[in-house]
Parts: sequence; C-alpha cells; structure tokens
Amino acid sequence: MGVSRISLAATGDSFITRRLPAGDDSFRQVASIIGKADVRFTNLEVTVHRMEGPPSAQSGGTWAVADPWVLDDLKMYGFNALAWANNHSMDYSYGGLEATSRYLDRYDWVHAGVGRNLAEAGAIKYIEVRGARIALLAATSTFHESWRAGEQRPDVPGRPGVNPLRFSTVYRVSAERLEQLKAIAAETGINDERDLLAKEGFVTKDSAALEFGHHRFEEGAGEGMVTKPDSSDLSRLLRTVQEARRQADYVFVSIHSHEMRDGRKDLPAQFLTEFSRACIDEGAHAVMGHGPHIIRGVELYKGKPILYSLGNFIFQNDAVTRLPADYYEKYGLGHEHNTADALDARSANNTRGLGVNPDVWSSVIAELSFGDGMLTQMTFHPIELGFGEPRYRRGWPRLTDDTQVLYKLQKLSRELGMELTIEGAQACWKAQ
Repeated sequence: MGVSRISLAATGDSFITRRLPAGDDSFRQVASIIGKADVRFTNLEVTVHRMEGPPSAQSGGTWAVADPWVLDDLKMYGFNALAWANNHSMDYSYGGLEATSRYLDRYDWVHAGVGRNLAEAGAIKYIEVRGARIALLAATSTFHESWRAGEQRPDVPGRPGVNPLRFSTVYRVSAERLEQLKAIAAETGINDERDLLAKEGFVTKDSAALEFGHHRFEEGAGEGMVTKPDSSDLSRLLRTVQEARRQADYVFVSIHSHEMRDGRKDLPAQFLTEFSRACIDEGAHAVMGHGPHIIRGVELYKGKPILYSLGNFIFQNDAVTRLPADYYEKYGLGHEHNTADALDARSANNTRGLGVNPDVWSSVIAELSFGDGMLTQMTFHPIELGFGEPRYRRGWPRLTDDTQVLYKLQKLSRELGMELTIEGAQACWKAQ
C-alpha cells in the first residue's frame, strides 16, 4: 500500500544554455505550478561543464554544453530530480560526461540515467518527500552505439555512458519483394563485407531475416516497419523496476526516445509502447517520455499513465556559444566563420529546421496526483516558448491561454484510447 497521496510535476526536455532573466513574471507563474508538487522532474538535454571534455565525433545534432550555473536556474523553477540519458549526454565525450556528473553532484541534484559504467547508469535514484520514498529510473533509446554504458568485469572496467534501451527494426515485405531483394543483394554484393565478417566470427547473422546492407527484411502480411525492444536491455531494465517497486512507495521511469511510427513524429514507436507497458506490468506507476521535441499522446495502461512525450520545457539549442570544427565542416564553413554563421547555415537563415516548426515551441507541464498507489488525477498546463521570436530570445517557457496544444494532446491521446477533457486552459482527467 502506498502513502495516502503524492504529486508529480513532469516536463519534457530542458535544453538550457542561457541565464534565467531576472524579475521574469512568466518564470514565477511556471515555477508556482512546478513547485507545489512533491516530485518535480525534467530531462536535462545539455552537458554541463566549462569545456572540460573534447567534442565527440558524433553529436546529438547540436554539440550541447552549458555553464554549470544553469543547474541553479533549473532549481529556481523548483525541480528536484532530473534524467540526463539522452542523445546529448556524450556530446563532449567522457570528459564532458564526467564533468556533468560532478557538477550535478556538487549542485546536489538527484539525477539518473548516466554513469561511469552500466551499473551506475542504470542505478535507481531515490527521492524522499513527505515521508514517502520515490524511485527514479532513466534510460534512452536514442544514442550512438559508442555512447552505451558498458558492464564491468572482474578484470576490465566498465565504459562510461548512457543507460541504453536498444531496439531492433525489421521491414516486412511480400514474398515477391523479398525475392527481389535477395537477387539485388546477390548482384550488387551489398552484403559481402558482412558475410565475410560473419564467416570470420566478428559478427553474428540473423538467419530469420534477410540482411540487406544495414537493414533487415522478412516476409510477412501487412508490409511495413516493425520495432521491438532488445531482449537483454528490456530484461535488465525490468529487473531494476522490480527492485525499485520493492524499495519505494512509487516508481517513475524516464525514457528519452526520438523514434517514431508510420512516418509520424507524434506517434511513439512500437518498441517504446511495449517497453512502457512492460514497466507498468512490473510495478512502475508512471512512464515519462521526451525526445522528439514535440508532444505525443498519453496512454492510460492498467490505470497508470504513459506520457509518451511532454515536448520541450526549455529549448535553447540555437543559443550555444561554441561549436566544434566538425559542425562547421558539415556546412562547408571554416575558421573564419563563427557560431552565428554556423547556426544560420543549419537553418538556412531561419527558413528550415526546428526553429520554424510551431509544434516545437508549444508543449505542456503535466501535474499528476496519486493516492494509495493509483493515479487519481492528471492536469496538463499549456506553455509556449516564443515561436517567431529571434533565436537568441526564444526558448523560455511561459504559461498560455492558447488551448491549441491541448486539443492536439487530446487528439493524440484519443488515438491511444485515452480521453482528456479540456476545461478552460487545462486538459484534465480524473479517476471515476
């Protein structure tokens, strides 16, 4: 039996690179909603250090780094817990990861999802509130393979990195198309290198599917893409949920996932749904999703909420002050160019990319109430982040009376079998 009542305020991505403006009324309004909850969660989407690690060869899109003082500003909003397992955790290699962890500890944060090895990255973090104990777990499905935390052995140390949820992708096609792919593979030699690696024992082959370059195909009715969570990662993560359920009153799982379904960014991938439901089956009370920088729907599974994406809370990826040479090279720029030049090149002078997508700049703050282990109420507060403003000013959350994002949330949730009610400038659900 859980404690009589607990509340959770959850937000999506906090890609924070600027200093919180002094005397900002909109900040105080947002902080008043977050601050009244017992558990106050966000996803930290930047590394935090003073250039204490070299840039990785691969980034999450923008090499994300902010000065450690942003951790104080996030606390000003009232947050007391965060996840940082995402596609930016290793933007500045192991040095940036270790420095970020060090500053998070120095600023007294409860933080989950990244560590010096797989055991640390997957560790349960606990929050003590009003006599209740809350368990937080965090993982990501969106990462470069080299960023995956490695397990320790008695004779070899583990590898620093993120707590991973890998997944497999198979494309189902008709028998006729599968034979055509086999013929193309034989004629072009697209699989020759992999076949040799398999023969020499460096990789294993999946006999149940046709390997075609880096993609896998199989015959099946209903052509399309099928994704499934990696069985070893899923088992490991679920064991952690089981442990947390026996050690805490409530268990909250954070998952960072960009992957989509049916070509729709606002739909969660199949593997993400399977993972989220499995977490609840094993005792989680809520799954909090983020990653695609837009909202996704809410599912109520066995009376427990799956928030597939809460969108952006703070989004200042165009306010980074430094970028590595790799970024400039990507856009044909050299040492004579600066950060503003590089950002202009990526956005084609603000005519493409995330900056011109209005859905990126509106989202919600989720306010959830639980009693005796069960969800009793959900309220979603709409926020806007300054769409149309100059890139150096947009990105801070402000409460809004514009209900457009709430109707989007209602529609997306309805597709998942969940009905939200719009009441004034809020979207709501209450247990019967």
